[in-house]
Amino acid sequence: MTGIQARFRLDRPGFVLDADLDLPARGVTALFGHSGSGKTTLLRCIAGLERAPLGHLRVNGEVWQDDVPKGRRQRSTWLPTYKRPLGYVFQEASLFAHLTVLGNLRYGLQRTSGAARVSLDQAIELLGIGHLLDRQPDQLSGGERQRVAIARALALSPSLLLMDEPLAALDLKRKQEILPYLERLHAELDMPVLYVSHSPDEVARLADHIVVLDAGRVVAAGPLKDTLARLDLPIHLGEDAGVVLDAVVAERDEKWHLSRVEFSGGSLWVRDGGHALGQAVRVRILARDVSVALQRITHTSIQNCLSAVVDEIADDQHPALALVRLKLGQSPVLARLTRRSAVGLGLSCGLPVWVQIKAVALVG
Repeated sequence: MTGIQARFRLDRPGFVLDADLDLPARGVTALFGHSGSGKTTLLRCIAGLERAPLGHLRVNGEVWQDDVPKGRRQRSTWLPTYKRPLGYVFQEASLFAHLTVLGNLRYGLQRTSGAARVSLDQAIELLGIGHLLDRQPDQLSGGERQRVAIARALALSPSLLLMDEPLAALDLKRKQEILPYLERLHAELDMPVLYVSHSPDEVARLADHIVVLDAGRVVAAGPLKDTLARLDLPIHLGEDAGVVLDAVVAERDEKWHLSRVEFSGGSLWVRDGGHALGQAVRVRILARDVSVALQRITHTSIQNCLSAVVDEIADDQHPALALVRLKLGQSPVLARLTRRSAVGLGLSCGLPVWVQIKAVALVG
């Protein structure tokens, strides 16, 4: 059986982790939620840094934990952290100050056995750190240190890579520096990655699958695009509610520095990000940037106007607002409207409308 099957219940004073998950065997799964929702605790249970009583964990068919209730004849299975073929990247790089970058990368290679999933040379190339090998950690920027930490985790040839808010300690400039390398790992490595984050931007850019946690419980889990478009979650992403769509660059307008991207429900003009024609990209559309009309509006500054159908209407966090899910072909888009506007337009499921999209973020 491939993939990750994880069942944990961990009781602490004032907090209970209760998770039952079946996660894919490759790609990036984001563990998303507010501070204190249980993201890091779940990651630590998977790493074996904490033991949840009666827990079960199977990674690509290999049992790492399987606890049997007391009194039964079967023996429990428990692999300690050092025996689990995983890499762990923390918020802080935690490099050894007395070793060079190359020395840090070589540290722990004795743990690897069998055929290497990722060679040391490949990890160095993937993270773009070949020119840093002779430097000491105190000679590196924050982004460089974190790239070295990720390469060190990959050099262990793990079956599973765990990343606990790896960009949280970096400023915006350093985050923008490291994100392209994380995207490259996503595209080129055939291993599952569990990525803890409370940043919607990081999730939108990197994740294929998402697990939403609230107060220690899993409130939603599934493919990123489907889960972000749901309106029945107990928690939304606040002002960042929106969707992510797969698209392809179809046209570039060099005069106005714009690109036209096509997706299953039409096409959108976005700021030119320098992507080649035919290149696959992701676009993120926030609900606050979508307006709805009963007729097509012309002579407007908003260039993205597409036909759609109302799919679902739900309460938003404030009683004055509503979230509306619309279908552009088979692609979902969310719009945040006042309830007065929704009633004034007579919005109902199945109603054909026009949507104006004020801003589209190209996220990958």
